[in-house]
Amino acid sequence: MAFFFEAACVLRSLVSSQDFNYNNDGYDGDGAEDRKSQDGSETMPFIDESPTMSPQLCARGPDGEAVSPTPPEGLLPGGDIEKGLEMKKLVLSGFLASEEIYINQLEALLLPMRPLKAAATSSKPVLSMEQIETIFFKIQDIFQIHKEFYDALLPHIQQWDDKVTVGHLFQKLASELGVYKAFLDNYKVAVETAEKCAQANMQFQKISENLKVKGPKESKDLTSSVTMEALLYKPIDRVTRSTLVLHDLLKHTPKDHPDFPLLQDALRISQNFLSSINEEIDPRRTAVTTPKGEARQLVKDGFLVEVSEGSRKLRHVFLFTDLLLCAKLKKTSVGKHQQYECKWYIPLADLTFQTLDDAADSIPHIQTLPEHELDEMKNKICVFKSEIQKEKSKGQSRVVERLRKKMNEQESCLLLHSPSIPFRIHNKNGKSYLFLLSSDYERSEWRESIEKLQKKDLQACVLSSVELQVLTGFCFKLRTVHNIPLTSHKDDEESPGHYGFLHVIVHSATGFKESANLYCTLEVDSFGYYVGKAKTRVFRDTTEPTWNEEFEIELEGSQCLRILCYEKCYDKTKLNKDDNEIVDKIVGKGQVQLDPQAVQSKNWHMDVIEMNGIKVEFSMKFSSRDLSLKRTPSKKQSGVFGVKISVVTKRERSKVPYIVRQCIEEVEKRGIEEVGIYRISGVATDIQALKAAFDTNTKDILVMLSDMDINAIAGTLKLYFRELPEPLLTDRLYPAFMEGIALSDPAAKENCMMHLLRSLPDPNLITFLTLLEHLKRVAEKEPINKMSLHNLATVFGPTLLRPSESESSKGHVTLASDIWSHDVMAQVQVLLYYLQHQPISFSELKRNTLYFSTDV
Repeated sequence: MAFFFEAACVLRSLVSSQDFNYNNDGYDGDGAEDRKSQDGSETMPFIDESPTMSPQLCARGPDGEAVSPTPPEGLLPGGDIEKGLEMKKLVLSGFLASEEIYINQLEALLLPMRPLKAAATSSKPVLSMEQIETIFFKIQDIFQIHKEFYDALLPHIQQWDDKVTVGHLFQKLASELGVYKAFLDNYKVAVETAEKCAQANMQFQKISENLKVKGPKESKDLTSSVTMEALLYKPIDRVTRSTLVLHDLLKHTPKDHPDFPLLQDALRISQNFLSSINEEIDPRRTAVTTPKGEARQLVKDGFLVEVSEGSRKLRHVFLFTDLLLCAKLKKTSVGKHQQYECKWYIPLADLTFQTLDDAADSIPHIQTLPEHELDEMKNKICVFKSEIQKEKSKGQSRVVERLRKKMNEQESCLLLHSPSIPFRIHNKNGKSYLFLLSSDYERSEWRESIEKLQKKDLQACVLSSVELQVLTGFCFKLRTVHNIPLTSHKDDEESPGHYGFLHVIVHSATGFKESANLYCTLEVDSFGYYVGKAKTRVFRDTTEPTWNEEFEIELEGSQCLRILCYEKCYDKTKLNKDDNEIVDKIVGKGQVQLDPQAVQSKNWHMDVIEMNGIKVEFSMKFSSRDLSLKRTPSKKQSGVFGVKISVVTKRERSKVPYIVRQCIEEVEKRGIEEVGIYRISGVATDIQALKAAFDTNTKDILVMLSDMDINAIAGTLKLYFRELPEPLLTDRLYPAFMEGIALSDPAAKENCMMHLLRSLPDPNLITFLTLLEHLKRVAEKEPINKMSLHNLATVFGPTLLRPSESESSKGHVTLASDIWSHDVMAQVQVLLYYLQHQPISFSELKRNTLYFSTDV
């Protein structure tokens, strides 16, 4: 039985990193709240279960050392005590809100119990009294415990001051965990009994599939429908969440505060409780026995995109201790339980990994969508999400469901067509299979998990049709990953993720046993998949690389940062080849949740990611998109950054600023074939060094440019346009550009868009046309650099058009939580229009006297 293991995995992964992700419905780490499956049915939480985790998870960290319930020292230095106590109040307020939701869920579970008991003594019982007692075992007691806790905590938060103590309430809550132990011991029998009763009794099936949960008092949604199975899982999830909130409370409570020892004691009790549960993990993990009587256990599972018969198919892949099974989730009629259909399986004893060279004769044609179509899907998804929120506030449930359906269609298509990194496996006795993944991280995890199992003395197995049917049937109950990684599967109470810019400094790494050429890459999640955003330079021949490189990473609803550490291999004869890429060796990988509280702080937050004995030290801070792109009136008289373009060109006696000409020239000289040019973040310290050099007009600029990493030069050009006191296409014309791009008639749009260009001041127009032709030349190398016209428009559109602060306040501001707002999409479309247009000549444009008012 996997449920105890899941709770432990959540605590281990979050405790070891000391990073917690908190929202209105409690902690949202690997043990996130129940979400909707693809068909809308309730499922259990998303758990990414790593096969490398030790059974004793709560009591020990990833390196095997005991995890202390006391938070790290020095979290509350003198000046931060007041801020810490304010954070403590925020943590408590959020947890109180989640308690209200939890109590409503328990109440919904109890609601049918009373009429069922009454009917049990009548002549037409729905369930027997014994069945009712089994299914609802200890639910009433748990409800009472949390109702009393909520009622006691509420006045403390309503009348908050720095001296308020709540530790005694958490102590009392922890002391009653014995009730949870009884519930956990009965849980498996309760779920099985409920399932059997639903199959045998249509009336109970209707009840169990449609329980009504009240929304929070503040919510406009009165009720939501949830299954009984989903609600029965809530108490298991809640123990872990209560433990996690104690960590955050201790983190923000001074040691001399009377609450500190009480909270510490409550945490100790909670951790001991979870550790005791861990002792029962292994015997409960047995899924099916092999013909030889050995235990076959599920080690890892997840949704992958398989290339089958030339097209992409969504599969749920299950890795057992002796075989890999690829399954498809079968569509079933309403009321029936979901099932998996086995597509194929490979005994691990017969499984090998295939490279491009091995499969040269059997590579299938892979369907790919252009980048701009994928971006367009993202745009539509965000528009649908925005419209759903508006319609929900109006109470238009039918409209909301219709919009959700359209959004799900877009998300499903994006899910299938986003991954591009090949992962090939081969059956020594037969066929080869190809999966597509979004990140080296996943590919490495799957490969490492399989190779670890293959080190054991495995024997090939052949399953009979009956055995295969039994195993596939068990998959539905054994699975740990319940939902495909789509944004619409998140409950409305969950964090929507972060939109803006994450500044990350990769400091150094330790723990390498031998000298190597080392570098790191950074990834963040975006629309269900991970996207590479930055890469450090290679630190050669060292065991202690010190990069100290800062990057600015754009977030699109992101909740997690990944750091991968690679060993660069320069000997091409020894490289593994996959697709057309040279793959360096991954020596470590790790991830950290983007804690909303830490992210919202304006200060740098230092952290360490541990990966296979290697420790990478990094710092990060967050800035909202509005703040990062905010333009301010120019006060500078010298330099070029933040100075009006007309002032710079007049001073330089040039038509195009020197900085623009030099950066373009350098990119075209040695960066036009660089993968992700203008998309991949350059090192922030290098960009700042170039900024200072251009501002002071140093004589070393050309030398610096020739030595500097090309992504830093590209980043400097973007920063120059971003820091202009008004956009290159001007504040005055911004509304006209927005309305002009929305015109439907091609001729009217052409007249308007060309006239708007003619209306620009000469320095702005000539600079824009120069940049336009440069970006077209970059896009010509798209097969190599992967940067299409649409990609470049997405990067530069908001930078060239986003209005200054005074104009933004008139209604053209982009919401921080909606990076793909209508304005941003329109800004991208304006630049894309000109990029797709035939070459535009300054002299021809000026000679054309066709008049068209800008008051469109």
